[in-house]
Amino acid sequence: MSCDIRNRRALQRRAFSLVEIMIVIVIIGLLAGVVTINVRNYLTRARQNIARQEISTIATALDEYWAVNSRYPTNDEGLDVLTQATEETGESFLDGGPSALIDPWDNPYQYNCPAAEAPYEVISLGADGREGGSGAEADISSVDLK
Repeated sequence: MSCDIRNRRALQRRAFSLVEIMIVIVIIGLLAGVVTINVRNYLTRARQNIARQEISTIATALDEYWAVNSRYPTNDEGLDVLTQATEETGESFLDGGPSALIDPWDNPYQYNCPAAEAPYEVISLGADGREGGSGAEADISSVDLK
């Protein structure tokens, strides 16, 4: 009879204790936190790189505008003039329409003509959408890219 009880206990499935389950949950939570922090930094850098590339594209379109019109757009005309078809070329200087003038944080690119150090300046206000800032919130300017 004692052999029967031992065999039954050996055949019975042993469940996890509450402590074991809690340890696994804590470990999964820690791993998820580490992954989230690392991915967030990559996403921030990716948005900054996209903004730099878009500002470079806008700067190229501004230089083409100058080549055709012998002047840069005024502050009143803004960057919108780059997305409109012209009589001289029959097409716009910047593809993508008005959405090409929105930075990765859904803020419009700022345009200053003339700028302090260059004939013009195209600025993305960064993640915070305000002038200034540092790190992930830093402004990205066409003057800094040259």
